[in-house]
Amino acid sequence: MTLKELLNQKKPLIMGVLNVTPDSFSDGGKFLDPDQAFEHCSELKADGADIIDIGGESSKPGSESISVSDELKRILPVIEKVKSIQDIKISIDTYKPEVMREVIALGVDLINDIKALSSLDSTQVIQQSEVMISLMHMQGTPKTMQDNPYYQDVNYEVSVFLENQVNHCLQHNIKRDRIIIDPGFGFGKTSAHNWTLFNQLESLKKITPAILVGVSRKRMLKEIVGETLTDLDDASAFFSAKAIQKGAKIVRVHNVKKTKQYLDFLS
Repeated sequence: MTLKELLNQKKPLIMGVLNVTPDSFSDGGKFLDPDQAFEHCSELKADGADIIDIGGESSKPGSESISVSDELKRILPVIEKVKSIQDIKISIDTYKPEVMREVIALGVDLINDIKALSSLDSTQVIQQSEVMISLMHMQGTPKTMQDNPYYQDVNYEVSVFLENQVNHCLQHNIKRDRIIIDPGFGFGKTSAHNWTLFNQLESLKKITPAILVGVSRKRMLKEIVGETLTDLDDASAFFSAKAIQKGAKIVRVHNVKKTKQYLDFLS
């Protein structure tokens, strides 16, 4: 079954996070070795993940960009191994068209673009393929996004941006049923912005029903429950489940097992 077909089913989808980076905010440095990454993906699948989101460049606040070659060195060996896991979809967290082109050739299912196809080159790569695309809202860049995020009306501005990017895709013959949108919690937003967005998440369904939400282990939750991982994962699972109730179709999480328990309980 394709990712597009999975999205058309009633069941919400769980996206497990796999960062093959030395500096990601939660699991940086843990899965740089392809064999360790593969073992972790197998665990995520066993815990209930439908999608594995593989990232080779950190996008935490203050992070620096890396070269195309360095990003590919990190993710290509992992993709090759993860492809052997049956019934799992592969997402690649990248905004670089050169990386997109390489991983699409390997048969990945989704490109998770934090820059929402802001370059024509990226748009053309997606246009020339059949891969699904996730468009995320971000104010600024990872290096600067949390310096002083400001909105007059965060819901309106995020919605307009995402709608514009969806229309950009449609104008380039990328059909709506290939498009996922992500409001980008924590990407150029204060906690107040994040909660305002979360509380009105349903409003994004007018743009497209395929909404991805990633609040797992983010500061907006740490400010409620603290830094203890058990408490943080409980909060992540709870608010991921709430996001599904409010209209999200995919939740991007670190602790898949706990998230699935909450989703099963609230379903």
